[in-house]
Amino acid sequence: MPFEVENKFRVRDHKRLIRQFQTMGVDFGAPIEQVDTYFAHPVRDFAKTDEAFRLRRIGPINRVTYKGPKIDQLTKTRLELELPLAEGDEMAAGYIELWIALGFQPVATVTKLRRVGTCQWKTCSVEIALDDVTRLGLFIELEICASRETLAEAQNQLVQLAAHLHLPQPERRSYLEMLLEGGDSA
Repeated sequence: MPFEVENKFRVRDHKRLIRQFQTMGVDFGAPIEQVDTYFAHPVRDFAKTDEAFRLRRIGPINRVTYKGPKIDQLTKTRLELELPLAEGDEMAAGYIELWIALGFQPVATVTKLRRVGTCQWKTCSVEIALDDVTRLGLFIELEICASRETLAEAQNQLVQLAAHLHLPQPERRSYLEMLLEGGDSA
């Protein structure tokens, strides 16, 4: 079972972090736009169950993602299932139409420019995402994919890396939660 061990931090700029990561041998790719449309379940309140269901679009690429409830207090560790879908605008529109027909309703869309890099921190490979989120600002996300057997070690290493980088208090809310609290929606 794949777990996403993640922490997100609000930052003023990405320049200092890029310099720090460059000393660790990390190169960041070009910015890519991600457009995430989140859906409400027809009979379950995802806000109360701390789950998420979304369609992610990266250019023509479509992916469907389910995120389970967070399972710890130090990181945003949760079950994550992400699957590829057929590509293109027509297919994305078709999936949305299908999910609406099944009772799911679009809640909001989160749009961000993301630069991704990867670093090795002790025994874990860490994905680093530098995000510029529309209506929210700048963030860094640190993420380790873990199995049930490697979960505790991944959580520990993620916390240690954040301390090494002198990152502020983690933001436990999702981008969706932050947007909805600000009154912005799709």
